Amino acid sequence: MDYPESKVKYNLEYAKRSLKRIPLDVQKEKYEEIKAAADRAGETVNGYIKKAIEERMQRENAEIV
Repeated sequence: MDYPESKVKYNLEYAKRSLKRIPLDVQKEKYEEIKAAADRAGETVNGYIKKAIEERMQRENAEIV
């Protein structure tokens, strides 16, 4: 699917303004485990990792209160 140049430009500007990349290195075997778990959950690897982080942060915040 081709996007108009204006859409591509907007997406790049949005990413620069609103997103922060977090490099994550894992062993190939661990990646395959994460990928399989994400597939079983019907999610992307990126979405699966983000959800896992969010759930842990919620658990830890609940422990503080």
